[in-house]
Amino acid sequence: MDKSCGGARKIRQNVIVMRHGDRLDNFEPLWTSTAKRPWDPPLVEAGKTRAFCTGRKIRAKSDSPITRVFVSPFLRCVQTAAEVVAALCSKDNNPAAISSDGVAVDPSKVKVAIEPGLCEVLNTRTIRVKSVPTNGEWGFKTPELEALFPAGTVDGSVKPVYKELPKWEEDQDCAKKRYAEVIQALADKYPTDNLLLVTHGRSSPSLF
Repeated sequence: MDKSCGGARKIRQNVIVMRHGDRLDNFEPLWTSTAKRPWDPPLVEAGKTRAFCTGRKIRAKSDSPITRVFVSPFLRCVQTAAEVVAALCSKDNNPAAISSDGVAVDPSKVKVAIEPGLCEVLNTRTIRVKSVPTNGEWGFKTPELEALFPAGTVDGSVKPVYKELPKWEEDQDCAKKRYAEVIQALADKYPTDNLLLVTHGRSSPSLF
């Protein structure tokens, strides 16, 4: 998108919206029957690999590098973003690397923050497990999630657009509006940064 900055020349800002990688429960359906948090599956290893490789592709193809990443608090999104961020700010950009394991990063290149407004649509249409915390206690512990990102990349000064998650049984139209509002708010708040937003498949208006 093109923006004017302080009445001066227009600048171009890139905003990429990315869906999380391959989630465990899609490959192991019985996982939800024993999981403590069946609504919050992790990635499979292949999903982490795909996320890291996607980060490398974004880095290679973008004329304007990504400088900020915002992430849904669901574990699958955080794990996806952790791999992507490692690829975006790896020091040597080793073409043989397929994951963040052992990758040295330059944390000055990319800053990341969790944004509750990018979370999954909170209703039974999208979260189909029988046991969900309908009281709003989803158990997301921000410090633990932030610890999954490459060291030094978390920007603790960022104030989220949404300070809390939506209420359970969120209306689909309300969720569509939420995604649009959050994406626009982040783009407006950081007009000189190129953004990557790691979220869920329903964040695309075409999927509603």
